[in-house]
Formats: sequence, structure tokens, C-alpha cells
Amino acid sequence: MKIHVGDQVKVLRGKDAGQTGKVISVDHAKNKAVVEGLNKVQKHVKPSQRNPQGGRLHKELPIDVSKLMVLCPKTGQPTRIGYRYLEDGRKERFARKSGASMGIVAPPKAAYAKKA
Repeated sequence: MKIHVGDQVKVLRGKDAGQTGKVISVDHAKNKAVVEGLNKVQKHVKPSQRNPQGGRLHKELPIDVSKLMVLCPKTGQPTRIGYRYLEDGRKERFARKSGASMGIVAPPKAAYAKKA
């Protein structure tokens, strides 16, 4: 999955379409991500020992990754994500629109190092 925790994303579809937020967690098995402040719902809670007041809690639910698009760190525009190998064999994520690096993903591998 190309979306990682800490990425700034824009929601493409749904009730929060057009809004942006930071990814809090990612579920690779279900292809979903929780975005800070988006897809909020109210959960009604009965009074209990832990929560004697009871009431309504606001919480974020996961959004399908297909409805999210990562924002480019350089331009702030939605972009697709690609992977490339650097000269020393490290693998990095990059924004396809601007080519800006989005961090190293894997340590160096000799097989992918460019020989001079």
C-alpha cells in the first residue's frame, strides 16, 4: 500500500470529499486508513465505571484507500506515488507530479545499486 502513517491526504469521495488530513493509522489487510478529523461519527455510550457520565463520543472511522490521494510535499497538490531506487540501492517513495522525495522505504540492496 502506498499510503503511510503521517502522510497528508485529500479525500476524493464521500461526505468529506475535498477535505485534507493526516493519516493516523493504516490497516493493510482491509485496505483502509484512519484520517485525523475526517469521517467522524458519534458513538452513544452508556454510563459505566470507566465513564460515569455516559453520553456521545466522537471518533474517526476508517476510509477506503481508493478514496484518498496523497498530497505532494512540494506543491501541496494531490499526486500519485511511485517507487524508485537511488544510486546506492536504497528504495524511496516519490511524488509523481513533482518528483519530490517522500522518504526512504527500504535499506540499500547491492543488486539495485548503480555501478559506476
